[in-house]
Amino acid sequence: MATESIILTKEGYKKLEEELEILVKEKRGEAAERVKQAREFGDLSENAEYDAAKEDQGRLEAKIIEIEATLKYAKVIDDSELDLSVISVGCVVKMHDEDLDEVVEYKLVGAAEANYEEGSISNKSPLGQAILGKKVGDRAEVKAPNGIIYVYKILSISK
Repeated sequence: MATESIILTKEGYKKLEEELEILVKEKRGEAAERVKQAREFGDLSENAEYDAAKEDQGRLEAKIIEIEATLKYAKVIDDSELDLSVISVGCVVKMHDEDLDEVVEYKLVGAAEANYEEGSISNKSPLGQAILGKKVGDRAEVKAPNGIIYVYKILSISK
């Protein structure tokens, strides 16, 4: 079974490594201590604190496994090798939203690190797919899930 690589920027990879370190070195011990303390409350069959602590511990372990897998299969984009003549993952793109008549700026990243509130969009999102491979001056049409088509003019591509 072939596993699709997960695209990450260097910053995204580093963030995940730091999060994993905190989860493993700090949070895992805290979760185990909560389970131990809850176990001391007595009868486990009627111990809500124990059940909650075990559920939290399970979620933590699942998150650790997820991050480890993401890092294992990650393809890290080196922004020093970016070709700024076309939009690719790792680029910062400034565009004119022709419908709202405003300038917007997004960093195009892999799905694993996309965060719209922080200005990064996934290469797999409708907008990300529409602008991938475009050049300065090109227009990108994006069909939103509600059926409306938005038009963006590419103003600049940077790191």
